[in-house]
Order: sequence, then C-alpha cells, then structure tokens
Amino acid sequence: MDEIGSKLTVYFEEPFWVGIFERMVDGNLSVSKVTFGAEPKDYEIYEFILRQSNCLRFSPTVATVVKETIRNPKRMQRDVKKQLKNTGIGTKSQQALKLQQEQNKRERKAISQQQKLVHAERMFQLKQQKKKEKHRGR
Repeated sequence: MDEIGSKLTVYFEEPFWVGIFERMVDGNLSVSKVTFGAEPKDYEIYEFILRQSNCLRFSPTVATVVKETIRNPKRMQRDVKKQLKNTGIGTKSQQALKLQQEQNKRERKAISQQQKLVHAERMFQLKQQKKKEKHRGR
C-alpha cells in the first residue's frame, strides 16, 4: 500500500521567508525549497500550493524511518494556536518602523512626564504665593 504524505513549513531566514515542501512516499523523503520574499499570507500560500505545487523540483529521495505517532487532536489544536499566536512582524522595514514607533512613544512619555512635573511645581509655587499674600493681609 502506498503511503503518501506532505508537509509545508514556512519560516523566516534572513532576509526572506522560505517554504520547505516535504513529500513522503513509502518511507522515502524528498524536499523542495521555495523563497517567498515578503511574508506570505495564508491565502497566498494556499494559492501557491494549488497552482504551482506540480512545478516544484524535489530533491532525490532519501530512505527514512517513519514513526507512527498518535497525537491527541486537542493537543495538536493547542500547538497550532500557540504557533499562530507567536507570529511577529515580517519584513525588515516593518520591524524598523515598529522600533521607531516605540522610540517615539518613549520620548513622548518622557516629555509629558516632564511637563506634568513642571506644571505641578508651578501650581505649588502659585499656592505658596497666595498663602503668603493672605498671611500679609493683602
């Protein structure tokens, strides 16, 4: 009986997103690597699989031992959610923009804190001045 399985892994390899297609046929593994460039969306990957999966050039087959692992479906679902939750910003330019945004946020926070302190000091001085004027009877 022919056992056929395939797997796609997408990861970030400086400076591009890369997809690794693995194909298992009767315990023989063959692999193909595809460079996507910018971070691909789910629908773009799905469309790529539908349209261009038959054009992929796979490596020569390598004999492997296939382990039959029975995984709890709920555990698999949790693992998938965890992997999807940990997705970050993709491109270098987006990362640079995010860093710039965070830096600007810190600067704004420091400036507003300084302004609050100056305002509080000024209000305190005004209150002190009013107290002195009342005490002098003016």
